[in-house]
Amino acid sequence: MAEQRKVLSHIQPYIPGKPISHVQKELGLTRVIKMASNENPLGCSPKATEAVRRWAQNMALYPDGSCNELNRVLSLKLGVKQEQLLFGAGSDQIVEMIAQSYINPSDEVIMPIPSFPRYETVTRIMDGNPIELKLDSGYRLDLSAYADSITERTRVIWICNPNNPTGTIITSDEQRSFLEKVPSSVLVVLDEAYYEYAKGGYYPESIKLLDEYPNIIILRTFSKAFGLAGLRVGYAISSPQIISNLNKVRAPFNVNAAAQAAALAAIDDEEFLDLSLENNRLGKLYLYKAFSDFNLPYIPTHANFVMVNLNRDSQEVFNALLHEGIIVRPGAPFMMPDWIRLTIGTPLENEFFIHTLEKVLKR
Repeated sequence: MAEQRKVLSHIQPYIPGKPISHVQKELGLTRVIKMASNENPLGCSPKATEAVRRWAQNMALYPDGSCNELNRVLSLKLGVKQEQLLFGAGSDQIVEMIAQSYINPSDEVIMPIPSFPRYETVTRIMDGNPIELKLDSGYRLDLSAYADSITERTRVIWICNPNNPTGTIITSDEQRSFLEKVPSSVLVVLDEAYYEYAKGGYYPESIKLLDEYPNIIILRTFSKAFGLAGLRVGYAISSPQIISNLNKVRAPFNVNAAAQAAALAAIDDEEFLDLSLENNRLGKLYLYKAFSDFNLPYIPTHANFVMVNLNRDSQEVFNALLHEGIIVRPGAPFMMPDWIRLTIGTPLENEFFIHTLEKVLKR
């Protein structure tokens, strides 16, 4: 048998949330709701659904390998040049492209912990050295520790904003102040997968910084607020030079044609996006009040999920909720064993969760 690369002994496979169909079959349940993977509980735009139906007639054809029409429309919407955009099968594929393009063996790569686990995985795959920095007492990225950790070996810095799983943000002023301290030779990745939920107020508008800081990459996705997680389409915004480098490792036809068609339609449906954001806003308020009534600490979120402290082993609560037909995310993989991460659902889903949680906690 061929010998595996040594680095694989330090890598754990990504474990996604349990699929609804598996839980139904495993536990014999008819009603199961998934509140574990930060998907849009309202689904996707009807315009996107119709676009995929129309596309289905051309299923035998390869997709546009450069996403030309999506690139054209999105560049106009964002106010950037087309050569500043790159598309991937979800923004997590672009995370892999960044690692392949910019991380050499023994390079230091700074990242928060807990956060999106792919940062560490892709770093190790490239034989880089992950420098994991704990969140501060408010469960926020500690940019002072980030700045202090930069060395001559630092190659890439990951900033997840809002951070997953805590939902906390760094502000516009904090981000700019930090970028001023980063050498131009260090790549800063601003992962804004939950941008649509977080924008406004003190949240950064990072695109405005592209000319001033050519060493940044902004990542966004259609998987969350736009509800296209099943089709996998995300994008990067950066300098033409960085985008050109990422294109060298991008697989041909990496974004399928259905995803491109759906994304084009989703961009055009502002009504659905507004509805999704309002559902999320009201859901947060409902859950916050319920958690306060239960005397359960929670982390105020800028995303479409919330972390709540159950003051007990969350794996046990996860299992109990699962048998009641609710899939959530236990906190142990995030090194927060008493917490769960909960996707904000529809009003009915949120009410069912709270009712069931109260029942489980009283046992």
